[in-house]
Amino acid sequence: MGGPMLKMVTIGVYGFDRASFLRRLRHADVRRLLDVRQRRGVRGPEYAWANSLRLQAALAHAGIAYEHHPELAPTTELRHLQYAEDDRQGVGKRSRRELAAEYTRRYTAEILDHADLTPILSALLDGGTAALFCVESDPEACHRSLIARRLAERHHVTVEHLRPW
Repeated sequence: MGGPMLKMVTIGVYGFDRASFLRRLRHADVRRLLDVRQRRGVRGPEYAWANSLRLQAALAHAGIAYEHHPELAPTTELRHLQYAEDDRQGVGKRSRRELAAEYTRRYTAEILDHADLTPILSALLDGGTAALFCVESDPEACHRSLIARRLAERHHVTVEHLRPW
C-alpha cells in the first residue's frame, strides 16, 4: 500500500473550557493545531481563552504547535450567508447543527477548490496528529468538516471529530 497512514482530528471551541480543550488535544496526541478561522476571536468571557494570543500561549505551554490558515477560512460574505440561513431556521450560531446547502456549495467552489492543501498534508506527515480548529462544537455545523472530508476523500486521511461531550 501507499505511504504512512495520515490521521487528523477536528475540534471547536464551544462546549470546552481551556483545561478540557487542552486535555482533549493531549488525549488525541495532537502536536499541531491548524486554525482555520477568519477572525481569531470568540465572543463571550467564557471563551476568552480561545482568542488567538491566549490560545497560542496555552498551546505553546502544552507543547503544541500553532498555525493559522486564513486561506481556508470562509469569507465574511459566506459567513453572513450562513447567518441568514441560521436566522431563517431560527437557530443561534452556537446551536447550529448543519451548514446551509448554499454555504457548502459556495465554500467548496470559492475556497476549497482553490486551496493548496499541501501545507496541511505536510503537517500530517511531520508526525503526531494535527487538529483542524474552528469554533462550532458540531463539525457538521462548521467548514472544518468540509476541509476534513476533502482530505479524507482525496488524500486518504483518517479523520476523527473531537467533541466536548
